Amino acid sequence: MATSTPPNAEPNAEPNAEPNAAPDATPSGRSPVDPAELIADPYGAYGRLREAGPVHRITGTDGRPAWVVTRYEDVRQALGDPLLSLDKRNALPGNYSGFALPPALDANLLNMDPPDHTRIRRLVSQAFTPRRVADLREPVRRTAAELLDAVAPDGRADLIAAYAAPLPIRVICDLLGVAPGDRRDFRGWTDALVAPDPSRPSAAKEAVAAMLAYFGQLIARKRAHPEDDLLSAMIAARDDGDRLSEDELMSLTFLVLFAGYENTVQLIGNAVLALLTHPAQLAALRAEPGRTAAAVEELTRWDGPAPLAIRRFPLEDVTIGGVTVPAGETVLLSLAAANRDPARFTEPDRLDVGRSDTAHLGLGHGIHYCLGAPLARLETEIALTGLLARFPRLALDADPAELRWRASMRTRGLIALPVRF
Repeated sequence: MATSTPPNAEPNAEPNAEPNAAPDATPSGRSPVDPAELIADPYGAYGRLREAGPVHRITGTDGRPAWVVTRYEDVRQALGDPLLSLDKRNALPGNYSGFALPPALDANLLNMDPPDHTRIRRLVSQAFTPRRVADLREPVRRTAAELLDAVAPDGRADLIAAYAAPLPIRVICDLLGVAPGDRRDFRGWTDALVAPDPSRPSAAKEAVAAMLAYFGQLIARKRAHPEDDLLSAMIAARDDGDRLSEDELMSLTFLVLFAGYENTVQLIGNAVLALLTHPAQLAALRAEPGRTAAAVEELTRWDGPAPLAIRRFPLEDVTIGGVTVPAGETVLLSLAAANRDPARFTEPDRLDVGRSDTAHLGLGHGIHYCLGAPLARLETEIALTGLLARFPRLALDADPAELRWRASMRTRGLIALPVRF
């Protein structure tokens, strides 16, 4: 549980002083795990941290220190703690490095606290109500069927490129009102930010420039010719009521596109891989396809799209799991560790599509709970149902050990998923 430090507690003498560390942290502040392990084997690495203690000071893949929270109850409570800010302006100087986004893309919900977060989330959440999402069921099903029709004659496919990625991209573009001819390389842009290629150091800067140009043109077209879609509604909120600044409008457009498909791509791909490598679970789901919606919850818990929640910065010294974390330092809440916590889930490392305990944190918790969670669940359910019904002999077309994962602490997703059917 995160609590504020008593007023009479003595703060650190200087910003870079070694904070009060977890009992098992090394005096030098070296990471208890190799940063590369957090990408190569997140469940193993975060699991070892969880078993060793509730909170650890580690060194991230960017070489900067961060506090990782690993146990379910601590993570759940921290996700809803107002003392843990998402606003990067509350980070200590030099303590955090993240996306190098300009103000026109950075004024988004992933970098906001109330009241601005409340105002903007209320506006866009109208597009993701249970009723609106339910109305999308048939359009999503048709899109999934079209994509499966396209790959069926080949007998094999990269399921990420041919299915898991285009399905949510089409859905979110339709929701926003982006015409097919106006769509660009969203996948390439977000890859450049989330999982940058070391051999292309300029890729992230190029992606940001391309997004700024694209979203500016898209908003201009919608402003001139509004339609019955989410983007037109957001523009109207900006132009009629002045409830959105221009940067907020641009940033919100970016976030809806980015978050509207990014997590779902990983969720679908990870779910398919999990089923193909667990034949008994796959057979159980084939025998009772009506259980697919419930199975999506277990698949999200077992191998979700985000090993970590969005980083947070304490507004004042806080105590989490008995460890004092100084104000302004980076706090990482490990969803991967929390969702495999044996203190919360029975046999947490076992995939069980019939599991009834669905209180996982794979899509967050509290006021920053994933806005598109209902849509991600729907798309994943339909994607799995359609895939398994269409291809009864679906099988992995590669050695699982040779599959490549995105080189990112932020997301957990496959680069490609070769299958045959």
